[in-house]
Amino acid sequence: MSMQFWVVQAFNGLSYGALLFLLGSGLSLIFGVMRIVNLSHGSYFLLGGYVALSVIWTTGSWVLAIPVAALAIAFIGLLMERIFLRPLGFDPLRQVLLTVGFAFLFQQAALDIWSGNNFDITPPAALTRSVEAGGMYFPLYRAFMIATALVIGLGLWLAMEKTRIGAAVRATVDDAQMARGVGIDTSRISMFIFALGAFLAALGGVIGGGFLGVYPGLDFEILPLAFAVVIIGGMGSLGGAAIGALMVGLADNFGKALFPEVSYFTLYAPMALILAIKPTGLFGRE
Repeated sequence: MSMQFWVVQAFNGLSYGALLFLLGSGLSLIFGVMRIVNLSHGSYFLLGGYVALSVIWTTGSWVLAIPVAALAIAFIGLLMERIFLRPLGFDPLRQVLLTVGFAFLFQQAALDIWSGNNFDITPPAALTRSVEAGGMYFPLYRAFMIATALVIGLGLWLAMEKTRIGAAVRATVDDAQMARGVGIDTSRISMFIFALGAFLAALGGVIGGGFLGVYPGLDFEILPLAFAVVIIGGMGSLGGAAIGALMVGLADNFGKALFPEVSYFTLYAPMALILAIKPTGLFGRE
């Protein structure tokens, strides 16, 4: 195995981890704040990609497609939380059944609207080039994915640590009843976090569409990976989501490159191990 192999695989794993961070951070926050296991989270990822495709086909603008898709899906998430999840209360079984039902509904809707074809989201020519460094070629688009995740991760971290709403979110994650007791509007926090989670997942879908493509079934393929990120990192922890995404991205990439026949094992074995040692995840609160 040459040095080149390791560097390129690590870079690929890092860029895949960046994508999983966008997906997992929202899922982690939703779970942390609302204790909702949102099984339609993969659908937000897929729908983000599809909405972006529609925007690109209509306007020809990839840059416009990113915010439009992310905001559109955030709005769907907001409606879903307000109209369906809010009245349910905190019954996990009902939540799971409802969000799975939505996942199938979204999947069928996507089939009906966008057909069952495989599509690719083509980024601007400026991002499709490769950059040479130390005799190795790195696709610029993957570097863009890593940069996007870094910017968003930093933005989220600053918002969580340095703003009033961030403090309110953290308080709600720690103890929702206590937060309500000191006058924090936890219902509004939940709505905001659910919409943010959908926004981030859809953003991942648009960016991932240039790399994974957009096709029916992608939602259920990506969902277990998002859960792996959240389980490894710990619920409601942004740092945990970042570390989890990095681990899953690297494990997935090196697993497929080195042991293709047992790549699932290399991905889920660390997850099982971490759960056995620390059930709350690496950064989860007890």
